[in-house]
Amino acid sequence: MKTTLALLSALALCANTTAQQRTEYNFDSGWTYAHNGQTVEATLPRAWNEDFAFRVGIAELPTDTVRYTKTFRLPRSARGGRVYVEFEGARHGATVWLNGHRLGLHENGVGPFGFDLTQHVDWRGENKIEVLTDNAWDYREQGHPEHSRYQWNDRNFNAAYGGLPKHVRLHVCGPVHQTLPLYSSLGTTGVYVHAADINPTTRTATITAESQVRNASQEAQTLGYEVVLVDADEREVARWRGENQTVAPGALATLAASHRVGGLNFWSWGYGYLYRVRTRVLINNECVDEVTTRTGFRSLRVADGKIWLNGRVMMVHGYAQRTSNEWPGVGMSVPAWLSDYSNALMVSSGGNMVRWMHVAPWRQDVESCDRVGLPQALPAGDSERDVEGRRWEHRVALMRDAMIYYRNAPSVLFYECGNKGISEAHMQEMRALRNAFDPHGNRAIGSREMLDSHAAEYGGEMLYINRGARQPFWAMEYCRDEGLRRYWDNWSPPYHRSGDGPLYKGADASAYNHNADQLAIEHVRRWHDYYLCRPGMGRRTSAGGVKIVFSDTNTHWRGESNYRTSGVVDAMRIAKDSYFAHQVMWNGWVAPETPQTHLVGHWNYAPTTVKPVYAVSNGERVELYLNGTSLGTGQRDHTFLHTWDSVPFAAGTLVAVAYDAQGTPTSADTLRTTGPAVALRLSAITAPDGLAADGADMALIEVEAIDAEGQRMPIDTSLVRFALDGPAEWRGGIGRGEGNSVLATTLPLDCGVNRALVRSHTRAGEITIKAEADGLAGASLTLVSHAVETAHGLGLWQQGDRLPCRLDRGPTPATPSYADLLVDVPVAKITASHTGAEAAMDDNEITSWTGQSSAWISFHLAQPSRVDQLSLKLGNWRSRRYPIAVFADSTLVYRGRTPQSLGYVHLPLAPAPEASVITIRLTGQGDDTEAFGQVVELTDEGKARRKAEAQEKLTIVETDLLRKTQ
Repeated sequence: MKTTLALLSALALCANTTAQQRTEYNFDSGWTYAHNGQTVEATLPRAWNEDFAFRVGIAELPTDTVRYTKTFRLPRSARGGRVYVEFEGARHGATVWLNGHRLGLHENGVGPFGFDLTQHVDWRGENKIEVLTDNAWDYREQGHPEHSRYQWNDRNFNAAYGGLPKHVRLHVCGPVHQTLPLYSSLGTTGVYVHAADINPTTRTATITAESQVRNASQEAQTLGYEVVLVDADEREVARWRGENQTVAPGALATLAASHRVGGLNFWSWGYGYLYRVRTRVLINNECVDEVTTRTGFRSLRVADGKIWLNGRVMMVHGYAQRTSNEWPGVGMSVPAWLSDYSNALMVSSGGNMVRWMHVAPWRQDVESCDRVGLPQALPAGDSERDVEGRRWEHRVALMRDAMIYYRNAPSVLFYECGNKGISEAHMQEMRALRNAFDPHGNRAIGSREMLDSHAAEYGGEMLYINRGARQPFWAMEYCRDEGLRRYWDNWSPPYHRSGDGPLYKGADASAYNHNADQLAIEHVRRWHDYYLCRPGMGRRTSAGGVKIVFSDTNTHWRGESNYRTSGVVDAMRIAKDSYFAHQVMWNGWVAPETPQTHLVGHWNYAPTTVKPVYAVSNGERVELYLNGTSLGTGQRDHTFLHTWDSVPFAAGTLVAVAYDAQGTPTSADTLRTTGPAVALRLSAITAPDGLAADGADMALIEVEAIDAEGQRMPIDTSLVRFALDGPAEWRGGIGRGEGNSVLATTLPLDCGVNRALVRSHTRAGEITIKAEADGLAGASLTLVSHAVETAHGLGLWQQGDRLPCRLDRGPTPATPSYADLLVDVPVAKITASHTGAEAAMDDNEITSWTGQSSAWISFHLAQPSRVDQLSLKLGNWRSRRYPIAVFADSTLVYRGRTPQSLGYVHLPLAPAPEASVITIRLTGQGDDTEAFGQVVELTDEGKARRKAEAQEKLTIVETDLLRKTQ
């Protein structure tokens, strides 16, 4: 959108003597910073060390004290009012001055902060604002006598993109105004919009708006309050008023108004429906202050081990994403549309949750999740453990600030109080904080672990599966395996055999050096364990889990690269096969709801190649056809994986057709052999309204090698040389070579494709990008950036405010999301060879029962019943195999060694008449063999202990006796 100088000039000349109208300005333009003797002109957001993003490992990101400076002038209409600056964040410490006056210090390195500029602003002349930032890894708090370090300023996960890598806004308002939600720095809480009595069936809810208002005038004021609700099509839906209230001079007060509204569209997964709520403060029925809050309405319930969104059970499946959500060469500081692009890809992959890791996300990503319909879990800040004293106070303060700042975001479903369990007292303190500052937001609060907590409203371990019948448990992170996108498989250039790579801490690191196909297969295997514990598989259920990470990230790594390659897309958001595998498994709220099949890999090989072929499908069986000839049905395992072990390559077409249980075709996927690459192709991805010449907007440039028919050649590895002409800056991409080719104008094609970023200048115009490679016809692409005007350092253009809502998945379905396939068989009492047997079935995964040699345990059923499946969490479940026999009364219904698992083993029992007692007997000595490689850190201190304990012993953490419903 173009804002003209004429409009800004009109604002500057306007002198409204009766009512000072509020204006929020874009304050990003016209900054400079100096580093290493070089002065850089910049439009924010901009980290001064952005050049090093993905170029070096996280621990080597440069740190320094860097000063950001900006000059600006205020419009004449601002005189007599109030002026506030709002920083969405700085890294790590930030001292702020205005016209030589020190305003204050902000130190947590994560959250928003602001200052009242009114007393020191020059109303008629030029103003100078300065911010001195310090992103030292060992930064210590200056504003407190303990000089404590901040727990989350950690080299493993919190990339130190220094300076001002987030947006800045300037608020000009009258003496009577609604406050900003900047608690720690201004002591104010802003606007709070929430809904109650939500009925998705009738599409009704009671909507309440509350505004904290400051009367900075010299007189008491009687204030009215009006709320206007505007839908996504800019139509007024409802308008209502609250009671008048008299506010003393200098005082704060809260104005509120509620109204029952019908015809609502409720925010949901993949349905980012947002309203604009305009809250107006009135004096003598004249509006003196208006704030627009973009928000949505939805319900959340957590109980019985499950999560209900808008009344429908939702099993969590998504990603534990690094909060920096970064890109090569620019770090986290990307335009709002690019955040939407990345976050919408999570939704398109089937992700219904992003758990930001360790620290609170920035406002742009939170608002992006609102728009694209991506539920999120929002942390405050921590490292890997509970803390006490001043560092706990840090965490409480940051969580409080995050709650206040983001409590209008419908996408925030969960507040996370720790990346590792916290004490029950700390959990109660955090819950009280939520109840004080976000009592009506329909958000659950909890922490990782917390398996026996009564204060936490949800929990779950990091790498393993938990089931519960009380609060929901979902895995906060699973599957750390890594694999670069550039490695298709063992038979494709650059011929990197899966698992090859350097040691990690002196030990084998094959799980961190997968090929792309093996990474996808491992992701299928890992999700399968969660899928078996989904809602509908018994009273105690898993609420799901989030995989680490969505996109390759400039944080702690274990594979051959100096960045983490666990993503289902690479750092430029180009999909790996894992992306499509998750689409197949995750396209429903609990189980898949849409038939879908994906053939892994490509179909361009040497003529003598014989290789396995894999399909990921939610069909019952999959048949493979090569050039019209059937190669038979694939071997199915882990529910979704179908394998043909040895398929001779022949050029042509490979088709996988999936069938349901009745033999009806339901979905298919095709791979075709392409011809040799003959040319390059360039394409651009930009914001919906094109490239803005604001000095911060970007275009994502994709380059492909194509054959004569225009198909991408999937094994081309050409080096592409780029040239840029026009008012833009080359920021590049990522690839092989020194410094991962970050900022380089020569980039390799990986699997026939790569991408680069181009950043606009503040001058509009024509931008031409050319690409050349040896042996291929070149390509050229022209973009035209459009002007975005500012005046005196102020702008009215906020890209995020204008981006559309993504409604791809539609509203929450009214139908149930699952059916009960297994139900619990009630148990009246438990007897055993050793004491403490009740711990084997107490819905508490912290406790367990252990029996020594010849151990047995019997579950006496409340009434005779058939038992079809025994679901067990056993001690040392990842590695220990127990030889057991299971009896229904005296009938043997299972004998064997239990498999290893990520939590639960599911043992099908042989058909037997109704029984009164189910007995499990240990029949020999257990053994330990690692089943999941590097599922945890390679240094496993418990390994020797477990080996020594591999004796005749049976440990049961939890037991579920289950009967099929059909």
